[in-house]
Amino acid sequence: MIYNGVNVEDTYAEAFSMWGSRLVVTADTPEWAMTAAVSATGFATSVIGCGCEAGIEGELNSTQTPDGRPGTSILIFGVSKSALESQLISRIGQSIMTCPTTACYNGLDEGEQIDVGGKLRYFGDSYQSSKFLDKRRFWRIPVMDGEFLVEQKFCVKKGVGGGNLLILAKDVTSCLEAAQRAVKSMKKVPGIILPFPGGIVRSGSKVGSTYPFLNASTNVSFCPTLKRQVKTSLSEEVNAVYEIVIDGLDEKSVRDAMGYGLLAATSCNVISITAGNYGGNLGQYKFHLLEILKNM
Repeated sequence: MIYNGVNVEDTYAEAFSMWGSRLVVTADTPEWAMTAAVSATGFATSVIGCGCEAGIEGELNSTQTPDGRPGTSILIFGVSKSALESQLISRIGQSIMTCPTTACYNGLDEGEQIDVGGKLRYFGDSYQSSKFLDKRRFWRIPVMDGEFLVEQKFCVKKGVGGGNLLILAKDVTSCLEAAQRAVKSMKKVPGIILPFPGGIVRSGSKVGSTYPFLNASTNVSFCPTLKRQVKTSLSEEVNAVYEIVIDGLDEKSVRDAMGYGLLAATSCNVISITAGNYGGNLGQYKFHLLEILKNM
């Protein structure tokens, strides 16, 4: 399908189930809330090597947070409930509790509950205390600027990981411009994150490798420098490819984000847009590009 002069391929992005959680981080100032969020979502681009996928969902004003302070909403995704629990405890304990003036709250109204604050409380060395507000338990952990307040239970729910778009262009400049515009548009959708640096992936991967100790390796069919050496997915004029990966709390959020990304990218000077899939062997979710575009 040709849309705005850009070839949108008749294919689908194959996504898979993940467990997701939303954290609300507050602080005395927006800057400290964002600092904590940036630290807590660091080194979290892919479960292949990072243990989780995480990102900043958005900034929150004082009317949107439990304690009436400025805040930031972050999403964290793991391959299992237990893996996600471990990541929440580590990242809240090491990156949010350590940050000046912060507090951390559960940001989901539904899902299964896991104990986070109830395990972090032991850092208080028996001087921690708890309180109930609206039937929710919070722990007050003494720290050197006062107390760190953290909710005991955080909700986790089944979400969607691995939604994606692949943007193909004649050069890096035009490809990057299209990807950046797509990212900017996609970030307006609540309930999603784009976990890679700046939302953009240059080192797209495939399942498996010629090396038996690797479970993933570079996606050779989309590497422009290998067009003469492998069975390529690139036409002669394509010399740059960027991927955008989307994780979301539900299918609709991922689908909406992909739609906004498609509209933004097709308004730029690119050759084509496609998506990565594994013939339905990796995940149970299929996001068909043409169907998404027609419904925008």
